[in-house]
Amino acid sequence: MLAALAAVAHEQARMDSIDTPTLESVTADLPPSLRLLAARGMARSYRRGTVLIEEGSQGDSLYLILSGSLRAYGCDARGREVTYGIYGPGEYVGEMSLDGGPRSASVITEQASRCVLLTRASLQAHIAEHPEFAFELLTKVIRRARAATLSTKQLALNDVYGRLKALLETTTATSDEILLTHQAMAQRLGCSREMVSKLVKDLELGGYLERVANGRYRRLKALPARW
Repeated sequence: MLAALAAVAHEQARMDSIDTPTLESVTADLPPSLRLLAARGMARSYRRGTVLIEEGSQGDSLYLILSGSLRAYGCDARGREVTYGIYGPGEYVGEMSLDGGPRSASVITEQASRCVLLTRASLQAHIAEHPEFAFELLTKVIRRARAATLSTKQLALNDVYGRLKALLETTTATSDEILLTHQAMAQRLGCSREMVSKLVKDLELGGYLERVANGRYRRLKALPARW
C-alpha cells in the first residue's frame, strides 16, 4: 500500500512539474528588460473568458502577457461593448491605473492565457533599479494614447462603413485573411452587430469579400472608398 501511494505521489509530482513550467522557461522569449520585470511577479494561467480587470474598479497591478491574448474593452449601461485593443505575448495591460485612479477599461482573456501579475510596489522597485524602464513604460502609454486619439477621431468623423473599411484594411495589411466575427467587428467599431452583418453581406455580394468559414473572410480586392 505504501509503495502504491509513493508511486502515485511520484507520478503526481512528475505531472505537476510538466504542467507548471518554471518562470525562467516561460519568459525566455521576452526582451531582457521584461524578463527582469517578470522575475518580480507571479505567473498565473487563466481560462478563456476570464475577466482580469473590471472598468471602474480600484487596482494597482498590471499583467504581463506570456502567452494567449487579452482584450481591453468598455461597455455602457445597456451592455454594448467597444474594444480598445487586443494584446498578445510581450505586452502588458493595467498600467493606466498606476496613478491610483479607477480602472479605465475592462480586460478579458480572448484565449487561454498565461500572465505575470505585478504589483505597483514591484514595478516601482524595478524602475528604481532600472530607471531606463520608466522611459519604456512612458513610450507604451504614449502609443496607446495616440491609438485612442485615432480611434476617437474615426468614431467622430467616419461613418460605420468608413470605420469598417479602416479595420478590414488594417487587418489585411499583411494577409488577405480576416479572422474576426461580426460581433468582434462591432465591438471594435462601436456599433451594432446587425449593422456589421449588413455591410459585410453587401461587400460579399459586391465581390469584395468572400466568406471562408464562420468568423473567417478573405478580401478579394480593394474596398471601395464609400458604400
